[in-house]
Amino acid sequence: MIDRRTFNTTGLAAAGLALAPGAVGAAAKLEMNEDGLHVQPWFLESFLDLRDDHAEAAAAGKRLVVLWEQRGCPYCRELHKVNFQKKQIVTFLNSKYSVLQLNLWGSRKVTDFDGKELEERQLARKWAVNFTPTTIFFAKDVPEGKTGRDAEVARMPGYFKPFHFLSMFEFVEQEAYENQGFQRYLQDKFKDLDAKGIKPKVW
Repeated sequence: MIDRRTFNTTGLAAAGLALAPGAVGAAAKLEMNEDGLHVQPWFLESFLDLRDDHAEAAAAGKRLVVLWEQRGCPYCRELHKVNFQKKQIVTFLNSKYSVLQLNLWGSRKVTDFDGKELEERQLARKWAVNFTPTTIFFAKDVPEGKTGRDAEVARMPGYFKPFHFLSMFEFVEQEAYENQGFQRYLQDKFKDLDAKGIKPKVW
């Protein structure tokens, strides 16, 4: 059964800051929407009521993530050109997350978790999003009346290379944020991999 949500078929370690359908690989073509943002076929197509998006993600056993981007952002392009061309990353995100892309300077109306409707650019200011890409993760349960800023449990500030990018999503999925910071989580992960004789590529 297909519900009203569909997937769009058209279209700090090292953080970079800026004030598919089908094939996953370096040769995949980057698609853009009419706002000049790179898009992925598995991004959530939404009516932009975050309460509904959050509830539907939870019903599917996933978490809602909001990815803020903007036209002309070189690090956003890198995210799509590099990270989103890696099958391991795309597979994990699709199995655990619903990813909603918003435009830092957009004018679409979005309903925050507290029920207040704002343009994307107004919501970005409300949530203190100042550069792109910025990825925001939310709690599994959001009390009524709370804003997205209140419901936030983790934030990826800028562009992270693939290893750190995927690790951040794992950090949230495992709810490790409940008892440690991301840097400590990474240290423990490296230690565990080293004990197994694994040397991950982190650049």
